[in-house]
Amino acid sequence: MPHPYPYADYLADTIARQLTQLADHLSQLPADQVPQLLGRVLDPDDGVLGRFTGLLVAGSAFAKDRAERGALPPEVWLALGRAANELHDIGLDLDEHTDSLTTGTPSVAKPAVASPLVVRRHR
Repeated sequence: MPHPYPYADYLADTIARQLTQLADHLSQLPADQVPQLLGRVLDPDDGVLGRFTGLLVAGSAFAKDRAERGALPPEVWLALGRAANELHDIGLDLDEHTDSLTTGTPSVAKPAVASPLVVRRHR
């Protein structure tokens, strides 16, 4: 007899709850501790973002198999694959900044240049 509350459902609910707790905790941390936590969350291999990307990749592979058998619309597989790819790209974009978060040395950015005001005349 199957368990009334499957383990996968329990696990997904627990992870979602813990992510909410982590976000709440992040907002209460002292400013000097936030970068280290964000660096760990954004870590492409061991962080939440990297692992979530892996979950979407696995879901996309499952959806591809089901779509090829006709059990799922192909759009589901394509949407999951696109989400996994985009999340991977976001992870790559953020990866170049995680070192500055974890080491506490901010990356040097050029100061913003003020743009000249444009004055329009009404005729």
